[in-house]
Amino acid sequence: MPFPRTFDSLSIRDYRLLWLGQVSTSMGQWMDQVTRGWLIYSITGSAAQLGLATAMRGLPLLFFGVIAGALADRSGRKLQLVVAQVTNAVLNAILATLVLTGYVQPWHVYVSAFLAGTVQAFQQPARQTLVSDIVGPEKLMNALALNSAALNSSRALGPAAAGAFIAIAGVEGSYYLQALMYAIATIWTFQMRVPERHLAGRVREPFLTSIREGFAYVSKEPSIRTQMLIALGPLTFAMSYTALMPVIARDVLGGDAGTQGLLLSCIGIGALSGALTVASMRRSYAYGLPVVLGCGAFSIGVFAFSWSHWLWLSCALGFLVGTFNVTYQTQNQTLLQLSAPARLRGRVMSIYLLNRGSVPFGALLAGILAERFGGQNAMHIMSLTALAILVVVVALQPGILRLAVPLANREESDGPLMSSGRRANALLPVAGDASRPAREG
Repeated sequence: MPFPRTFDSLSIRDYRLLWLGQVSTSMGQWMDQVTRGWLIYSITGSAAQLGLATAMRGLPLLFFGVIAGALADRSGRKLQLVVAQVTNAVLNAILATLVLTGYVQPWHVYVSAFLAGTVQAFQQPARQTLVSDIVGPEKLMNALALNSAALNSSRALGPAAAGAFIAIAGVEGSYYLQALMYAIATIWTFQMRVPERHLAGRVREPFLTSIREGFAYVSKEPSIRTQMLIALGPLTFAMSYTALMPVIARDVLGGDAGTQGLLLSCIGIGALSGALTVASMRRSYAYGLPVVLGCGAFSIGVFAFSWSHWLWLSCALGFLVGTFNVTYQTQNQTLLQLSAPARLRGRVMSIYLLNRGSVPFGALLAGILAERFGGQNAMHIMSLTALAILVVVVALQPGILRLAVPLANREESDGPLMSSGRRANALLPVAGDASRPAREG
């Protein structure tokens, strides 16, 4: 694809700064996943505690995600992002120092994971909604895909960097580098000039009322609820493969931290490929069918990945897992952001991101299953569960297969519009509706 088309949104200065910040924070997050997992597994040797460490980082998304989304709709999203990034830098520096001085204990890993997860809960809705604030609806899918490309470039480089730093400079070296990544992201974010949101004539409601309004909106929009449920299975169950990566790398493939980094890098390269493919697409509508297909392919891919005993095959399957994961998630997020009114977008996205708060429960369950049945069998069970959830959701709401939301000329409305001009919930029957939106020719 031509360069300008694929990277169209990067022509916008403030999005470019936001994107550079995404690269830096994503590097830190992926390095943390490898480093924290390796640290707790080295200290305890327990797959269950490995899952618990991942759970502690994800639980705050459930506790604080909606609060963070309401805050992003009411106050400065840029400031919220800056505070989160600075806090992450400090947390990583503290943990690195504990490791360096030899005072680190398992509880340090758990507490710092919970605090880092709390910061992430406030960072995610602010960053997600800043994208649409800056680029507008016409370039939203391209911008979200480039955000995903940044995330997955970091997924390709971050684990390898973490593995290298663990081998050369120890766990503390990896965490000091992560602190630097968040400091760099803060420098980029400070330079952004974010357009003001015009909410003229709107009365600022009490904070709890604001939160209730977000839930009320989601509860009355079947299309949005369905998109959130479709994300639930893979994020809760199939994504647990990342928590068990040290088990797969060491016990199944006979490798070390470098092997773990290589596997995650291959997944990241595949995800980057998928993100650039989505960024290169030129459409007038965002569709639901690719979301469903990508979600199913991702769950099946995780099953195949966990079956492999050969490093070369695991790397190839990891590439496909990364590709499928990003293509469905990017398009699902585009559908959600276009469907939600601008004034509610932070709350809608924070409720969507509650799905990611379910990842720790999946990781904890995967760790318990791995202790009892082994890492491979645990991943088989989890991936098949994710696929079953997808099948049930689509069977109950087959209209998601025909969902189409226009990418341009969107006016704020009470619900998502279809290419036919009707509301999305009108095309989400329980069964038997054969109507379709008029697709572009």
